[in-house]
Amino acid sequence: MKIIKGWFKIGGLQQKIFNLVLISILLLIGAYVAVTVWHSKNLANVVQEASGRQQDSIIMVSEQTMKSVVDSSMAKTTALQAYIADDLFADVKSDVLSLQSFATELFKHADSLPAARVAPPMNAQEGTACAQRVSEEGADPTESELLGIVANMSDFMISMYENSDKMSSCFIGTADGHMVLVNDRPRTFMSEDGTALTLDIRNRPWYTKAAAAGNIVFTGVEIDAYTDTPMVECAAPVYRDGELVAVVAADIYLSSISDYVDSTSSEQSFICVINEKGQLLFSPSSMEQLKTYRSANGPDLRESENKDFANFVTKAMTENTGVVLMKIGERDYYLCGVPMPNMGWAVLSVVDKEYTDLPTTMMLAQYDDINKEALELYEKGSAASLQTFIVLMVAIILMAILTALILAARIVKPVEHMTQRLNMLGENEDIFEMEDVYRTGDEIEILAESFAKLSKRTRDYIVQITTITAEKERIGTELALATRIQADMLPNIYPAFPDRKEFDIYATMDPAKEVGGDFYDFFLVDEDHLCMVMADVSGKGVPAALFMMASKIILANNAMIGKSPAQILTDTNAAICSNNREEMFVTVWLGILELTTGKLTAANAGHEYPVLKKSDGTFELYKDKHGFVIGGMDGVRYKEYELTLEPGSKLFLYTDGVPEATAADDEQFGTERMVNALNLDPSAAPEQILKNVRKAVDEFVKEAEQFDDLTMLCLEYNGNV
Repeated sequence: MKIIKGWFKIGGLQQKIFNLVLISILLLIGAYVAVTVWHSKNLANVVQEASGRQQDSIIMVSEQTMKSVVDSSMAKTTALQAYIADDLFADVKSDVLSLQSFATELFKHADSLPAARVAPPMNAQEGTACAQRVSEEGADPTESELLGIVANMSDFMISMYENSDKMSSCFIGTADGHMVLVNDRPRTFMSEDGTALTLDIRNRPWYTKAAAAGNIVFTGVEIDAYTDTPMVECAAPVYRDGELVAVVAADIYLSSISDYVDSTSSEQSFICVINEKGQLLFSPSSMEQLKTYRSANGPDLRESENKDFANFVTKAMTENTGVVLMKIGERDYYLCGVPMPNMGWAVLSVVDKEYTDLPTTMMLAQYDDINKEALELYEKGSAASLQTFIVLMVAIILMAILTALILAARIVKPVEHMTQRLNMLGENEDIFEMEDVYRTGDEIEILAESFAKLSKRTRDYIVQITTITAEKERIGTELALATRIQADMLPNIYPAFPDRKEFDIYATMDPAKEVGGDFYDFFLVDEDHLCMVMADVSGKGVPAALFMMASKIILANNAMIGKSPAQILTDTNAAICSNNREEMFVTVWLGILELTTGKLTAANAGHEYPVLKKSDGTFELYKDKHGFVIGGMDGVRYKEYELTLEPGSKLFLYTDGVPEATAADDEQFGTERMVNALNLDPSAAPEQILKNVRKAVDEFVKEAEQFDDLTMLCLEYNGNV
């Protein structure tokens, strides 16, 4: 906005007043034209007898010809556009039915299918059609049976997406809060730090409507959760044994329809689209009856005060109306409507009748040239009209100036008051509130209401942020204390047994969260027997840490009373299964080493293979027999086996967090890389061996997030020194 000479503003409210004056001048010109037409009618009496029949003939032929052209052109154009738009939704509906059929067959044969895996959105896949995993907040994909089944649809969905030029994405949401999504825009579903965003899947309109209907449905016009783009979604439920297990769906962005509707607009004609509620979805018109509203609760045109127009819209929703001439506002228009059966929508074409009458007007103007004998009389009449025009122009200009001054005062006063109130907000920390001065019934009132709502929401937001910050600090303090307690529960002072030269032992644990579910333990059962434990509890965080502590205590208590490894695992399993309502479990490798002889007796309850190094060799996996996990099933009996460690032998124990450490491209570290890291310096002390493995893991995963606890233990047997 520019200010000229300190008082006249260009681009502000004074610009509006200027526009008003400009409109007044246009009205003046209109009045001049009206006076000219009146004089022209008087002059027409001179030539009426000679030209009346020719004019009537021109008007009749011209109107009949234009009526025929309008009928044919409007009906064909409207029918074609409705067919194209309806065909768009019909193709997507067919694709969604194919997805529904495919998913139904998958769930019928789910018992024979492997559990497939779908990665979360990744930057590297931007621009390439790919399957991505999106979950609700708090939903764990590793515990979802349904996600593993529907993930088998990934290749089929990618192929469908690549071969469709109508859908913007296709997806399937499961009943336990997970979704497999296919498009070429994974960055849309990632936060700035590269992590996947969550989505309230089961409360999205496409999911709730399909689940409620029990059949394929189209939503109304919705806003995309990530891109704020208007769209329509087609969705269908998937059942297994009568139970809803998933909903398949596809997005159709409506930007192409909106752009086309805007492109058809001209001063004389345009098209518009009406939804199933009789509301205007797309219209380039500024006419009161045919303009769109920002609110989703726009007026139902079938209830318009113009009964003819209301009946026309009602008919267009179900059948082709043909071309109808109707008065809307103060003008006559040709209207034509065609329904879109798949969506229950309708397409309307609107043509200004004045535009169709233009050829007639032009021919009549040309015919007037023939009446040159009336030119002298016309010039005299024009002179009289000019005098009248000058008088009328002066009167209108005076009225326009007076009106402009009055309206300027009405417009500027509430805006100035609003500016003062906003400037005062920072001084007394008050909130902006509606006042009577703002109730102007126009955009100023809407702006004031928006400021009032924004001011209240800002104050509420500050209160909420303060509360959330305090709660977050409290939880952080408690988690830090839990981390210290868990670390103190594990052996952490080295050398662990400085007086015992028969062996050297070292262990570490790095939890993925503040507290973890992995644990290790080692202790002397008596002077000649060393017990070693390596375990991994299901789950993460505080629940896993609590279960870990209970499991560690039970294992240690059973070992300290002199039981064999197999009996220790059997009795521990019985104790945990007796009160395991959360159905958690733990994998355990437990071994007891006789220090004088090097005999190692061990048992494995579903844990990773140990790694052994003979006194003169390199590290190798020892593939022992696994029993069932502890806490998985009551009554399990475990078997043990024996090994003999020679002086110089080493034993390496670990949890699955080591081989399953994952890089940014979802590639895992693996046992082969782990063994190679051990063999970088197999003769090193246990502490250095663990550092070598951890360094290899860190160099592999780089900046990728640690998803699992990483626990390791290394024992070096020196013999009976």
